[in-house]
Amino acid sequence: MSTSDYDPACLPDLLPIYYRRLFFPFSQYYRWLSYGGVSKNYFQNREFSFTLKDDIYVRYQSFTSQNELENEMQKMVPNKIDIGAVYSHRPSQHNAVKSGTFQALEKELVFDIDMTDYDDVRCCCSAADICSKCWTLMNIAIRILDRALREDFGFHHLLWVYLGRRGVHCWVCDDAARKLSVAARSAVAEYLSLVKGGEETVRKVVLSDPIHPFIKLPLFLLVILSVVERYFQQYTIVDQDILGSKESVDKVLALLPEDIKKDLAVSYKDEKDPMKQWDQLCDLVERKKSNSRKGGQYFDKEIMLQYCYPRLDVNVSKGVNHLLKSPFSVHPKTGRISVPIDLKELNTFDPFEVPTISLICEELERPRADEAEEDDKKDKENEQEAGERHRIRDYKRTSLAKYVKVFDWFLEAMARSRKGEMLKKSDLQMDF
Repeated sequence: MSTSDYDPACLPDLLPIYYRRLFFPFSQYYRWLSYGGVSKNYFQNREFSFTLKDDIYVRYQSFTSQNELENEMQKMVPNKIDIGAVYSHRPSQHNAVKSGTFQALEKELVFDIDMTDYDDVRCCCSAADICSKCWTLMNIAIRILDRALREDFGFHHLLWVYLGRRGVHCWVCDDAARKLSVAARSAVAEYLSLVKGGEETVRKVVLSDPIHPFIKLPLFLLVILSVVERYFQQYTIVDQDILGSKESVDKVLALLPEDIKKDLAVSYKDEKDPMKQWDQLCDLVERKKSNSRKGGQYFDKEIMLQYCYPRLDVNVSKGVNHLLKSPFSVHPKTGRISVPIDLKELNTFDPFEVPTISLICEELERPRADEAEEDDKKDKENEQEAGERHRIRDYKRTSLAKYVKVFDWFLEAMARSRKGEMLKKSDLQMDF
């Protein structure tokens, strides 16, 4: 994975610039986690954790205001920032609270999708490495989960974030989502989980009558045909070449019952074109299904799901007090910023184009044509105003600006929603 000219050894020198020159969007960040002042001490009771230089891990950080958060981050210069739950008391004072009373009350419903969980179904890369071919899996995951969370659960405010290396997070920020119990979070995560089993499990997706509630007909057709089938042949048959060698063919055939496996083993001796081989598999499954008295048989769909369906870390979604990497953190290995993803531009989102901390610091130093004119104007301003203009200008001069704009749009949508809810409540009160 190319990271331009980023050198991890330079991170300690670059992070102070990142936090002090307003690259980190403190104002939007505070606005997000305050949720319009939804309740007293909501932001103050939020836990943050910082990973400092030499992997020093500091938990139970909390702040009374945006200024305190900003000052502390500029002072501590964390290599990584994690966000936790909103607690019953200030996390920084948790040792002074009576035993048993310090409780996690709320947190966004979160989902973690890591490319390493797909290592058994991708041939192009492994472990932490990614490429444009396997990044398709993240596109599929985002499209499927975003649709399900909106249409099946009625959530509206979903913040999708690229983590800076090999995965994505989804923060579901609706009031109802933040208030979900552990049991409810587990139920949502399990509902969305189809790929199950560890390394020793060969057939990780099993569809039988009745089918999993998430993919019952006609929703089954919607999910499979509108998302997975849109990507499947290009991604698996072409890019991953899953029928291109005896080893990879055997891996696919292992997911089928013996009678279908034997028939295909014979036909594949004469047919070597991977696309036609896949068509033969689907045709054979369809014929067996028509002749079967056992009900639905979806072996071809199971293969498609096993190779393409989102693989969730259910434990991340279950816990209210689970800490999760913050948007706009810097990945220490790649130097890339953890940025929001604009779903309207999902097909063109390129993780390799996400700026590194070294790039935005370099962009800051590039001269602009209007620099001299602005400097002349600054001489006529007082020092405080000039400093503020400089900070705003610094932020907008880098390639990070477009990702902060996506964050702004997300926050504006939440603000409009809150305003709409307040108007509804006001109208109801007037009716009474």
